Amino acid sequence: MKKTSLFFTVNVILATSLILINSCRVEYKTDDYLLKVLGNLEKIKSATYFSKMTGNFPMDTLEFKTSYYFKKEFTNPADTFIGAAFAWFNNEDTSKMYHCYDGNAKISFYDDTKDISIDSFKTSSLPFRPVPEPFFQRARSLINYALNTHDTIVTDVIDFGDSIKLSLIVPGKVVYFFGRPYAPDIPYVSQDEKYSKFEMWINKSDDLPYKIKSKYFFGSDIETYNNVEYNKIKLKDFVPARYFPPDYKILETGKNQVKTNDLTGKKAPDWILTDSENNTVALKEITSKVIMIEFMGIGCGPCHAAIPFLKQLTLDYKNEDFIFISIETWRQDVEALKRYKDNTQLNYITLVSTDEVKKIYNAEAVPVFYILDKERIIKKVIIGYGKETTDKEIIDAINELI
Repeated sequence: MKKTSLFFTVNVILATSLILINSCRVEYKTDDYLLKVLGNLEKIKSATYFSKMTGNFPMDTLEFKTSYYFKKEFTNPADTFIGAAFAWFNNEDTSKMYHCYDGNAKISFYDDTKDISIDSFKTSSLPFRPVPEPFFQRARSLINYALNTHDTIVTDVIDFGDSIKLSLIVPGKVVYFFGRPYAPDIPYVSQDEKYSKFEMWINKSDDLPYKIKSKYFFGSDIETYNNVEYNKIKLKDFVPARYFPPDYKILETGKNQVKTNDLTGKKAPDWILTDSENNTVALKEITSKVIMIEFMGIGCGPCHAAIPFLKQLTLDYKNEDFIFISIETWRQDVEALKRYKDNTQLNYITLVSTDEVKKIYNAEAVPVFYILDKERIIKKVIIGYGKETTDKEIIDAINELI
């Protein structure tokens, strides 16, 4: 792997400010120690633990989302994609499953609609399976990447006495891990904005990781665990169907499903939602001739990349009979949305979605833009965001209606 000085880029300089002043370098070789930790990880064939997952969005140091789960994970050599299987459960009722992957399908449970979504990837054209790696598999992937990549990376190992922190920075690339590293081309982000930073904290008592942080231009997330037990459960005993509630409907992705995501030509469903200041806003009370509604998510990379265009759009059309409204679907939290709006200096209306509104607008994938005429008929639906191409498509659609 290619290694550089810690002062290779501005991003790297900023990253080093996180290192505690009283810390000291480990005295042994970094690669040797990482191989030792990797060897310990390879001994873990299964694990159960209580997980805490937190997230931050850009320019905000406060946690905007914290989730708690009881998790099970298994190594699964038969799965050539992720190399693992896992399940997330309610941390208070560990018999209630929320999400799992068994090596064949990704399964998600939706209590509000009483649906079970099963994606067996039969219709996917991706070279990987978009499944989040469980904690110990993620640790294996990061260490293998640090040891074997040909990418230009910056690594640093800090000894805090009772623990070790490994920092790994990839300048100029956004690297995700789905069993193996994947660095997609992201045309809506400039080269200067692209980077990936990973931090892993390792207990010196057992030389195993206990905390992992991933950071990208659109936000960061941290996972820690407690009450871990190793190698007490077996993959062969993991049967997701045992956790299927009998009154839930099973939906198979890509199989025998009618296309319902095209609302073009239909009247926009009404809604009453809360804005970032806790005021209610109703669609039927908006009098503008043309409305554009965006469904977005805090922590969504393309959504974040679209902000400069949307802010400029709002300024350019401020004297026109037009209004732009952004509806947040991922966090659905007023306080988090207010901080996000303040930190990114948004100049347009931002609302918090409900599960019902997200469902009726088919806004599971974001960003998605709906452009409505004066009769509130949806004239255009634009899914995703690509700089310049999407910008032009939106502007042309608005100009046809103004």
